[in-house]
Amino acid sequence: MMKDKLTNEEKLIEDNIENFTTISSDKLNKINSILTKAKKNKSISLRISSYDLERLKEKAEKSGIPYQTLINSVLHKYVTNQLLEEEEFLKYYKANFK
Repeated sequence: MMKDKLTNEEKLIEDNIENFTTISSDKLNKINSILTKAKKNKSISLRISSYDLERLKEKAEKSGIPYQTLINSVLHKYVTNQLLEEEEFLKYYKANFK
């Protein structure tokens, strides 16, 4: 069964198909290795203040997600430089949206 409409992502790919190139099998293996490692979770033990844990649980509940998922998300954003300080965010927002 074929789809009648393309998703926005599929349209974007079609519109830019000439910019795509094939990659070597060595490079593909490296990419797959990185993705496999990124999918593996490791359990750790972490000491955290009771106050901070309660605030995390409250924020997670308001967001409708488990608190451990929230902690994992914040840590991931931090190590991938996606977590912004409030001041940085406000500067970015003001520069780009006002």
